[in-house]
Amino acid sequence: MFRFVVLAGLLLVGVHGIGQDTCVVFQPSSSTISIATQGAAAPILLSADDWPGVQLAAADFATDIQKVTGVLPTLSNVTASNATTAISSKKSKAISTPIIVGTLGKSSLIAQIVNATNLDVSSIQGHWEAFMSLEVENPLPGIGNAYVIIGADKRGTIFALYDHSEQIGVSPWYWWADVPVTTHSGLFVESTGCSHGSPSVKYRGIFLNDEQPALQNWATEKFTNGTAADLGPFGAPFNHFFYAKLQVRVDFAAQSKLSLASMFGIDDPQNQFFADYFGVVMGTSHQEPMMRSTPNEFSYEGKGPWDYETNANNINAYWRVGIERAKPYESIISIGMRGFGDMPLSETENIALLQNIVNTQQGIISSVMNEDSASVPQLWCLYQEVEGYYDDGLQVPDYVTFLWTDDNWGNVRRYPTQSERNRTGGAGIYYHVDFIYEQMSLAVEREANRIWILNVGDMKPYEREIEFFLNLGWDATRWNPDNLDSFISSWAQREFQVSSSDAATVTDIVGNLTRFNSRRKPELLNSTTFSLISYRE
Repeated sequence: MFRFVVLAGLLLVGVHGIGQDTCVVFQPSSSTISIATQGAAAPILLSADDWPGVQLAAADFATDIQKVTGVLPTLSNVTASNATTAISSKKSKAISTPIIVGTLGKSSLIAQIVNATNLDVSSIQGHWEAFMSLEVENPLPGIGNAYVIIGADKRGTIFALYDHSEQIGVSPWYWWADVPVTTHSGLFVESTGCSHGSPSVKYRGIFLNDEQPALQNWATEKFTNGTAADLGPFGAPFNHFFYAKLQVRVDFAAQSKLSLASMFGIDDPQNQFFADYFGVVMGTSHQEPMMRSTPNEFSYEGKGPWDYETNANNINAYWRVGIERAKPYESIISIGMRGFGDMPLSETENIALLQNIVNTQQGIISSVMNEDSASVPQLWCLYQEVEGYYDDGLQVPDYVTFLWTDDNWGNVRRYPTQSERNRTGGAGIYYHVDFIYEQMSLAVEREANRIWILNVGDMKPYEREIEFFLNLGWDATRWNPDNLDSFISSWAQREFQVSSSDAATVTDIVGNLTRFNSRRKPELLNSTTFSLISYRE
């Protein structure tokens, strides 16, 4: 269930870029490089051997520049030997200083630049999802200078591009929430560029849940023939979903039995492929182990009852298919087992049986992946009764990430102890939105920072809360109680193009609304909360 949030704000660094250092400006100076000005745009260069997701993000960046300025930059895959030819063969009004994009260890173009210029990339090399950008002189033969954007890995490059898109005036929610683009006649970047190290939380994800009927019916109407008999393929809405999530720096998404596709890996066999293609790590929710959308998939093609005591062989075979299906792609595998409908297995299930389940799952993962299961990212969500099993002695492999949960009232049940913080799998949080800053700041302090998953219910209208959570996970060092009050105002200015005074009105409305709602949430109500006969009590 999704809850209303008591939400303060985040620090805004520039109206267009919330929670990030800004290197984009809208007036030229002696220290800037032109992206687009006077009807011309800088060409964007990258190499064909870079990640597909980087190619997509670079194309998005080019079209975002067009949205802001009306000028579409050229986009070319080049090599060091033909880069100048690619530039000179384009429109005569193209800016001579190109933008060069690429990933360390993947892009041959970036490798050439680093080797030829002795460019120092030590600040990002080997750092998860880090990136840097700056002006480089003589990066390639025949090119005097260029603005170079480098990611330490696939998503580092992708996030660098989308950060620049937000800074130039394109909201992360441009498509999903119809946010108008802020237009400018000129775009420039500081020659020192932007940079970001590894995020505070390694995997920052969302879990779509409870979005039937709103989101699923919308997807059915807009992307299929509109009948219940045609619920797939769902490639188009998922592509928009992946695009929006990468723009707010999501790197992980948990499929759900209630998601856009109720059987993510079956409704459209290309779903997992495209998630990986975009650069999104996929997993499943706390009740859906081994990369299968249970109970839907088991009801569809499983054999026998969902009872491990009596039907272990068929359930093991079912799980094996889920791991085989996910093998080619970047995934985080949920382990353990719950009953159908997100319920406890049964009163008769015991720790010994669950221990056997976990051990068997490790064998399946190792066998299918053809590697030690310790090297495969896995999580165990300690949700409701599952935490009790752990407290009573259930042994979980040290390399599995513990995902601690809230109590369905907004409070994280507990954080890792000092000894648990030494586990190689680390810890994370599975959270239903309530008091984000308070609870997630404690999570960072207690080192529950390997995986954060936010149960967002439906995607709309919770864009603001989603972005708050993800900004916190991206860089928790930015936020403290003294600088939280500007987020809603800044978000309103960016999303609605309102003045600061109008944004203050929005802040007041939203702040009071969420505060009032939090005082009487549905789960806090019962037959004695309000009188049925005394009005206006």
